Amino acid sequence: MNVGDLRWFVVLAETEHLTEAAAALGTSQPNLSRSLRRVEAAFGVRLFEREHRGLRLNPYGRIVLAAARASTVAVDTAQQQIDALLDPDSGTVRLAFLHSVATGIVPDLLTAFRAEAPSVNFGLREQPSHDIVHSLESGEAELAITGPRPDPAVFGWHLLQRQRLCLYVPPGHRLAGRHRVNLAEAAEEPFVGLRPDFGFRRVTDDLCRAAGFTPSVAFESTDLTTIDRLVGAGLGVAVLPGGAVRGTESGATPVPLEGIRARRDIGLTWRLTNNLSPAADRFRTFVRSLRQ
Repeated sequence: MNVGDLRWFVVLAETEHLTEAAAALGTSQPNLSRSLRRVEAAFGVRLFEREHRGLRLNPYGRIVLAAARASTVAVDTAQQQIDALLDPDSGTVRLAFLHSVATGIVPDLLTAFRAEAPSVNFGLREQPSHDIVHSLESGEAELAITGPRPDPAVFGWHLLQRQRLCLYVPPGHRLAGRHRVNLAEAAEEPFVGLRPDFGFRRVTDDLCRAAGFTPSVAFESTDLTTIDRLVGAGLGVAVLPGGAVRGTESGATPVPLEGIRARRDIGLTWRLTNNLSPAADRFRTFVRSLRQ
């Protein structure tokens, strides 16, 4: 028994006439009879009483009819949902991204893409970089905006932005007017940073370690805007990507860090062995077409 047998059973149960049902279904009476036998065999009972003028649904048949109607509706609904997801004009893009790009790159890309494809939906996941890799591996995300680049043997990559890292300092700070700053000059400063489970926190710690010190952390947050405002309030300094925080008037001043390590690459990535949905493939093509 399959879904097709249940669909035929519903028509037969509604007409209670083998000839009429076969004509409505565009099949032969023998085919319809064989389908009915499969349904009855699956449930182990007769579902109709045979009468001179046709068939009459019995109590068992009425139970199966209710279940068959519900089942076929559920299957049709699932197919409609899958078709919608597979539609490049109205499907859903499952996109993961770093917390530190949530206020810049991500809204910019989504705004630009939705001008071209306004009916495409996005299922967004804001995650640390290691969780993003897991989401791509499991299929929970099809695409991700992350950095640094994951294993090139496993993941495709399109560079979106090479970010200069900056030391954000309070208004009037002794380093505020500098064109560049060596991070070692902030060794005695209190730092405001992300929590240790965030990938960019490890970037900060690695830079400080390379500069010869371990930062004294005054406060840990999960939000870049909070960090920016706390720096502006004079709580400490912070290492952040230049331009990562928008729309605030905290007064915090970004000073670019010296050194080749004081940058990070942000890109769009995807698992090479996974087939993207049409909507996700359309988004990837769109992103690749943009000038960096």
